[in-house]
Amino acid sequence: IYPLPAVMVSLGAAPEEYNIITIAWTGTLCSDPPMCYISVRPQRHSYEILQRTREFVINLTTRSLAFATDWCGVRSGRQYQKFEEMHLTPGQASIVKAPIIVEAPINIECRVTDIQRLGTHDMFIAEVVNVKADTQYIDPHTGAFDLAKAEPLAFSHGQYFLLGKKIGKFGFSVEKKR
Repeated sequence: IYPLPAVMVSLGAAPEEYNIITIAWTGTLCSDPPMCYISVRPQRHSYEILQRTREFVINLTTRSLAFATDWCGVRSGRQYQKFEEMHLTPGQASIVKAPIIVEAPINIECRVTDIQRLGTHDMFIAEVVNVKADTQYIDPHTGAFDLAKAEPLAFSHGQYFLLGKKIGKFGFSVEKKR
């Protein structure tokens, strides 16, 4: 099912093990309590860190983060210090030990509640424990996150795309016309 968000997931409990993994297998599972997931191959360097720490941060990616998003997805944390190589800033999360990526417009702090072994990937089901949003992307009138301004990335069949133009809103098909 495409397109999917292309996100950078930051993890690690201490600076010497901080890592970033690019993920497209991610999404919302529940709104109350807020829950999401990421799916990771057990062979990945990040897998052991995730399994041990049971915490991660989903960082929304944007046009300006496209190069770093791709690079962090094709390079292994076994050989590279991804924050350093991509000149990204590991910031302190509010609740989890995993770092946020300061340059990302949204950071979703997560705690793993379950790991489902599925086949090629294992699904890390997590409760969302905090969300940080860069205020420059918050609409002052509605308080909503402005996707058009942030220019988030989507991933489809090996390609990165920017999200397109808004064409409607939830319920527009049944709204009464004035």
